[in-house]
Amino acid sequence: MTDSNDAWTDLARRAAFASHQLIGWIYWDPRAAARHAELGVKDGLGHYIANRAAPLAAAGVDAVTAAFGSIDRFLIHFSLDIAAGATTWDKVYAARNATVGEGLRDLAPDICDGLAGLRDELWRTVDAMPSSGRVLFAAHRAWPRADDDPVVSAWLAVNALREWRGDTHWGLLSAHAIDGVEAGLLHDAWMGYPKEWIPRSRGANDEQIAAALSTLSERGWITDGVVNAAGIEFRQWLEEETNRLCARCWHTFGHDNTVRFLALVEPVGQRFVDHIDATAGPNWMPAARPRRV
Repeated sequence: MTDSNDAWTDLARRAAFASHQLIGWIYWDPRAAARHAELGVKDGLGHYIANRAAPLAAAGVDAVTAAFGSIDRFLIHFSLDIAAGATTWDKVYAARNATVGEGLRDLAPDICDGLAGLRDELWRTVDAMPSSGRVLFAAHRAWPRADDDPVVSAWLAVNALREWRGDTHWGLLSAHAIDGVEAGLLHDAWMGYPKEWIPRSRGANDEQIAAALSTLSERGWITDGVVNAAGIEFRQWLEEETNRLCARCWHTFGHDNTVRFLALVEPVGQRFVDHIDATAGPNWMPAARPRRV
């Protein structure tokens, strides 16, 4: 990169936050659950996991669990099993995309034309990014791109870049021998969330929490059963390093394109978070929320 690395890292930070807001609402949208139910899944159960995992689901529960990083295998097995028994992954993906189009035009109609206008540049960027070590990203990139609806297509491209970031983030955690439950505890403390909320929301039980606290304690990151300042400092480093590595995406997208994307999404991002609050509650999708500490 020829421009200031710090400037690009800051753009990557802002773009990641905006992307999480643009994408995250779908996982708790009642229309998505309803369409999942229409496919034969009673009460739309497990639609978050099935919708997000659809491009990779044929690889099996263990592959999806490895790619997701922090969601308990039992929850993934439950969600994929009931969906696979009722429908096909192509239909799950199509139903989710239909909900995306409907939801974007409902929640943020004022950005749809602008987002559609960035579609080709977004997909150029997705296609330019390396996939090695980034399985969830690669799976999403390979699936149909909703060419008949440029708004949904642009959303899918942003989602692919979001998954590139997620794969990168989990690569860093794996390199530091931090598992999903440990990562959740660190994330809770860094965010200022209620103690143990994130790992328990992803299926961790008492035994897993205790084991994770023990391992983190051995690193010097736990005091009196709570992540301490040293643990939070590591989690801050992890966020900054993820942003630094993911600046590559937005540099590839280009400065002017990134600024246009931010000008579209940042002013409306809270609408998507408010939708999550109304449909699920105030803690879900932590990556789309500012820190509370």
